[in-house]
Amino acid sequence: MARYTGPRSKIARRFGEPIYGPDKVLDRRNFAPGQHGQNRRRKLSEYGVQLREKQKAKYIYGMLERQFRIFFERAKARKGKTGDILLQLCETRLDNIVFRLGIAPTRAAARQLVSHRHITVDGKVCNIPSYIVKPGQAVSVREKDRTLAVIVDSLKSPRTAASSWLQWDEAAMSGTLLAAPERAEIPENIDVQLIVELYSR
Repeated sequence: MARYTGPRSKIARRFGEPIYGPDKVLDRRNFAPGQHGQNRRRKLSEYGVQLREKQKAKYIYGMLERQFRIFFERAKARKGKTGDILLQLCETRLDNIVFRLGIAPTRAAARQLVSHRHITVDGKVCNIPSYIVKPGQAVSVREKDRTLAVIVDSLKSPRTAASSWLQWDEAAMSGTLLAAPERAEIPENIDVQLIVELYSR
């Protein structure tokens, strides 16, 4: 179950965006990491721009190249806009749903909750972070884990408005995927067309 485990602030500084959430280091040092980060003004090639966008999407959703490519091939095989479907697949991953519902403060924390068997899908424990949740399925905190500090604190913390494509039942600590999100409902700053163009080379 490979994943990126390096310093996140460096990645956020590389893209100039808080891709992992609020970042105090990025706020203080909003320039590329490294000795020459402040002086680097090199213009990227068309390929470089496309690659950068793909790398950003991978880091946001906590995926490595092989898995991200598999998601792209799945999206390509479906009817509709490949880029939008790719984002829908990423957004309906179980770890992302746990994050969007507010059960975990970050996607990395959500991934850990899933891996450690604290989350159920339709009442059954699911420990696969990349599991694709289908419309109508309920994602819940396992009953005996509902007092875990990380979950309680995350649910208490102020979050942005709940996603319109998810329904949350606070009493049951359970959320339901109403439908796959449309592109306009996904807040991530990702230009999916650049990713499609990169993989279509």
